[in-house]
Amino acid sequence: MAVTLINPEGLPKPEVYRQLSIATGSRTVFLAGQVARDAEGRKVGEGDFATQVEQAYLNVGTALAAIGGSFDDVAKLTIYVVDWGADKMPLLGEGVARAAEKLGVDPVKPITLLGVAALGEPDLMVEVEATAVLD
Repeated sequence: MAVTLINPEGLPKPEVYRQLSIATGSRTVFLAGQVARDAEGRKVGEGDFATQVEQAYLNVGTALAAIGGSFDDVAKLTIYVVDWGADKMPLLGEGVARAAEKLGVDPVKPITLLGVAALGEPDLMVEVEATAVLD
């Protein structure tokens, strides 16, 4: 695997993400933000935050699999959440856990989580952008 994740000494050691990602592969992949749409572009989980998170993560995995990678190759995620509040944290965790189980991966990556006013379409609640490194 081309990505090693660590929490270095001297920084907090959060359970839900890692502080650093060390990439040693030769292909860097910048994946567009993934949302709650299936392969045909249909809405998934309208009004259900956890289901939308799950679908966005699954879409990241699908995109990477198409080029010979996997979610394990993700070096960093940026997650955009409409109207973020602490009440959404358990639902975020639920959606991530369900996707990780389906993908068979450890979903803990370096992340930046941003609360935003809106996304590209009014029914979207979350968008997940990924940078991956493949050998």
